[in-house]
Amino acid sequence: MEVFLKEDEALDDLQNGYKLIQKRDSFRFGVDAVLLADFADVKRKDSVLEMGTGTGIIPILLHAKKNPAKITAIELQADMAEMASRSMLYNDLQNTIDVKCMDLKSAPDLLGKAAFDCVVTNPPYVKKECGINNPSESKAISRFEIMCTLEDVVNTAKLMLRTGGKLFMVHRADRLVDIIYTMRSKDMEPKRIRFVHPSTGKRPNLVLIEGARGGRPELKFMDPLYIYNDKGEYTEEIHRIYGRNI
Repeated sequence: MEVFLKEDEALDDLQNGYKLIQKRDSFRFGVDAVLLADFADVKRKDSVLEMGTGTGIIPILLHAKKNPAKITAIELQADMAEMASRSMLYNDLQNTIDVKCMDLKSAPDLLGKAAFDCVVTNPPYVKKECGINNPSESKAISRFEIMCTLEDVVNTAKLMLRTGGKLFMVHRADRLVDIIYTMRSKDMEPKRIRFVHPSTGKRPNLVLIEGARGGRPELKFMDPLYIYNDKGEYTEEIHRIYGRNI
């Protein structure tokens, strides 16, 4: 165990046969990552690029749920990428999930354009000008558009995808106009969308969206996803997504 964990880290059981190394007092994955991994329509034959992997939670969940042929996960922050790599090594996934430390804007040159069937991403949600306490903090880089913007994310996805390839993204619902406008401007046609609500009667706070490179205009709205029921408990669908028996 000492080989894999540092003093400020913990090993979390994902309840799917895999475990994840995370820092106790820094960025930790949330429900948005779990929902995205479930939403992404990834096939077993697909080559997948995950942009901004952070702790490495999304590629592990994609492997467990969808088992695509190959996953490449990129992360800008060197300490996060190194930690994610150790999680892959701990789970014996290093030959299936390749973690690379790089700026996503460099990916087309370093990994090759049009090299992937799918791109999956949980990007920073908040515009830089909305206020940052400490731009050097890992959490700030993960949450604010400090190192990459929505336009950077969508443009890189377009360059990395083969024609007809799919982009799967989770974002804040109040950025939906920005998302759709940016996707269309980059020839990434929105194809499927699902709003995520904290509970019935409350406005959506997240949106799951799929786009296709060079796709034809046709946007399908999925049923809304509710996190909690009227009793304040997880809904049956959330339990299904997490793989829990109720």
